[in-house]
Amino acid sequence: METLELLPVRIRITSILRKAIYAGEYKSGDELSLTDIAAQLGVSRTPVREAFQVLESEGLITLRMNKGAIVNTIDRKFIRDIFEMRMLLESQAAYLAAENGMEEEKLGKLLERLYQFRDHLDTLNVSEYVALNQAIHQAIWQAADNHQLTNYLLELWNGPSVGHGENAAEHHYQASTFEHIAVMESIRDGQKEEAKKAMLRHIGRSMENMLAQYPEA
Repeated sequence: METLELLPVRIRITSILRKAIYAGEYKSGDELSLTDIAAQLGVSRTPVREAFQVLESEGLITLRMNKGAIVNTIDRKFIRDIFEMRMLLESQAAYLAAENGMEEEKLGKLLERLYQFRDHLDTLNVSEYVALNQAIHQAIWQAADNHQLTNYLLELWNGPSVGHGENAAEHHYQASTFEHIAVMESIRDGQKEEAKKAMLRHIGRSMENMLAQYPEA
């Protein structure tokens, strides 16, 4: 498979922290140390500081002068609002990708890799699928050919929405394999509405993974 186009460092760090907050790894009131996180991720403090600023603008954290940040209270409505926006934007990107067409060789390689995962679900390599997941979504954004749409999606990106529980990652990626195949085959065949619906189902299930970690009001 072709080399994965890496996301900018700020975007990658923001997505890692965003996902950790959504998933409850960082809970309301937890302190986030800029220095500690930079050390954990093996980066300088600058991109972490930039990520903190983005997360504060989203209402996920509150910055403290020279003391890092505090995680804000996140509830079901917050999660639903974020994922409903992703559903709108990602489904439109899939629609446009099917309308515009995707570069044949790239699409073929991604589908081939998806079929390999589908045929070997019992030995699915989670770390490899994380990279494939990113490559698929980026390929769709690129084929959509809308710069502003891509920018909005980058700002919402949180990586795989796995959820908690035993074997949660494996279960998520197994389901995602079939969902991604449905999206990519629809794009290949120019089926705009089917690509849109398939992406809505994919992001919708991811939302439910995250909502399952938040109690009903």
